[in-house]
Amino acid sequence: MKLIHLSDLHIGKRLNEFSLLEDQIYILDQIARHIEDERPDAVLIAGDVYDKSVPSAEAVQVFDDFLCRLAGLGLQVFVISGNHDSPERIAFGGRLMDRSGIHMSPVYRGTPKAVTLQDAHGEVDIYMLPFVKPAHVRHYAPDADIESYSDAIRAALAPIDCTDGRRRVLITHQFVTGAARCESEELSVGGTDNVDAAAFDGFDYVALGHIHSPQNIGSDRMRYCGTPLKYSFSEMTHHKSVTVAELGKKGELTVRTLPLTPMRDLRRLRGTFAQLTEPAFYGAQAREDYFHIVLTDEEDIPNALGRLRVIYPNLMKLDYDNTRTRTSGHVEGAEAVEQKSPLELFGELYEKQNNRTMSDEQADFLQKLIEEIWEVDTCGR
Repeated sequence: MKLIHLSDLHIGKRLNEFSLLEDQIYILDQIARHIEDERPDAVLIAGDVYDKSVPSAEAVQVFDDFLCRLAGLGLQVFVISGNHDSPERIAFGGRLMDRSGIHMSPVYRGTPKAVTLQDAHGEVDIYMLPFVKPAHVRHYAPDADIESYSDAIRAALAPIDCTDGRRRVLITHQFVTGAARCESEELSVGGTDNVDAAAFDGFDYVALGHIHSPQNIGSDRMRYCGTPLKYSFSEMTHHKSVTVAELGKKGELTVRTLPLTPMRDLRRLRGTFAQLTEPAFYGAQAREDYFHIVLTDEEDIPNALGRLRVIYPNLMKLDYDNTRTRTSGHVEGAEAVEQKSPLELFGELYEKQNNRTMSDEQADFLQKLIEEIWEVDTCGR
């Protein structure tokens, strides 16, 4: 059985106030042409269809056009909601669309939705588990001991018997421990949203969403396909692709990728204003790409942004790197902050404000409070 694995489309996203909708339409057309060439049995879209829980009308139209194109190929298409999506909006019309082979994940109600497909080796069960938090799962499994995201995923998958020798595929949207992140992803400080990879034991293929860099977790069996476009300058070196997973008989799996080429790439340029505006330099540049420019001039250049945009119309970000900026003070980078837990970050703030560390009793109280806060859904559910 051949499966095309996609995720994190983030339709409607804006990067540095630039709309990426045209770029997304371009890349979805390229993906659709890959699908037409490959003729898979199913397409799996592992969450974050939209960039916002209430997407724009234009974003909804783009995804509608993409789904209609896939439906016209007679494929089975599976779509789950991610942390950026509204589960209710993704689920809307799902029972009607099932008849057309478009399967939208329902809002989590205690059991992942399952659809069974058939190939030459027998049946394959496709399970759809949208993004969930411990509080969501605890509501439907009150007797389970759920303290962490790993506990929650184990409890959510507990109704599935993976011991009968059937082939099973899981589509889900979570952060699996060990995955390499980048700054464009929504981060949980201190890694409180980590899910142990062992929670997914028993599945022949786990189609993951949430992480923007394409990567396997341990083996081909568990994979993030990554975003189809670069959504931050931290992703400049990524090679975006479509993942193709092919299941043979039980235990047989091959995974390969199909490259994607964007309409506009993300690039970073560094140098003086004179260097970057020299025709011999920018003449070799792909001027329609999206740029982050770092000027090394010691003096600020009047109206540098406007003047550079004459040459680089899609200049997104402009910074200076010179003696003044290096000596004006040091702010701890985001990467260092991400490695610290909420308790550590608050403890540092407390110590700076009170000139003493927190007591054990205060630390224990704060830890319990942090755990309660992290379980509150950002949409108020």
